[in-house]
Amino acid sequence: MSAHRTLALVFACVCAWAFVLPAAAGDCQPQVRDGWVRLGPAGMPMMAGFGRIENRCAKPITILGADSPAFASAELHETRVVQGVNRMRHLPELRVAPDGVAVLKPGGMHLMLMRPHAPLKAGSRIVVSFRLGDGGELLGEFEVRRPDAL
Repeated sequence: MSAHRTLALVFACVCAWAFVLPAAAGDCQPQVRDGWVRLGPAGMPMMAGFGRIENRCAKPITILGADSPAFASAELHETRVVQGVNRMRHLPELRVAPDGVAVLKPGGMHLMLMRPHAPLKAGSRIVVSFRLGDGGELLGEFEVRRPDAL
């Protein structure tokens, strides 16, 4: 093997380790997947957001809240049936276990996105920032969808 090929192989191995070591050292990041927002009627002051928050890390994460530059406020909520009646309540925190998933879906846990700063259109995308208990943040992208397109 030529010196040039050997040097290239060593460089490739070092680069591969540079990507593997941070993950092993604790830089694991949870991810938001399949995020979407149900577009409401024109002038509606609130919308709901759904998706999956996946924590493939070795440590649990705790979500303490949410924000979005597209809305005046964003909160985690949960809908539950209590004595035969659907009741919605604010979730002050959401814990996602190691290698766990939190599913935000209609009729269950979801984002309440209140008072959009501008009209949204189907197909547009918004960003939601989830505040984590360790002081970090988790960014997610959510596609705006018409109810008839769901």
